[in-house]
Amino acid sequence: MDNPLRFILTPEQASDYTQVEPLLAGWSAHYVIADRGYDRHAIVEVIERSGATTVIPSRACVNKPCETDFALYTERYRVECFFNRLKHYRAVATRYAKRARNFASLVYLAAAMLWIK
Repeated sequence: MDNPLRFILTPEQASDYTQVEPLLAGWSAHYVIADRGYDRHAIVEVIERSGATTVIPSRACVNKPCETDFALYTERYRVECFFNRLKHYRAVATRYAKRARNFASLVYLAAAMLWIK
C-alpha cells in the first residue's frame, strides 16, 4: 500500500478526475480511498461499478454528506508520504525532463528505487 501500482501521466492542465476510470480499469480493490476533491457523483459511480467501496469524505458544500469510514480514511496519509518520498528525487520534483516520455521514465525509475528501499 505504500508503493505505487500504476500511474497515468497527463498534461499539466488536465483534470485528475478524467483519469479515474482508466486508472481503475483492470484492477480489483475492496476500497478506493481518495480526498474530498473526488467527491463527485460520476467518480463515485465509476468506483462502485468496479466493485469497490468508496472511502471519500464529503465536501463542505454538500447538503447530504455520505457516510465515510474515517478509521480507514486515515490510511490515505500513505499516499501523501509516497508523493513526499517521490519528490526527494529532484528531477521528478522539478520536472527537468520536458518531454512526457522522458518524465514518465524518471517517475518509473524513482518508483522502482522506492520499491527497492
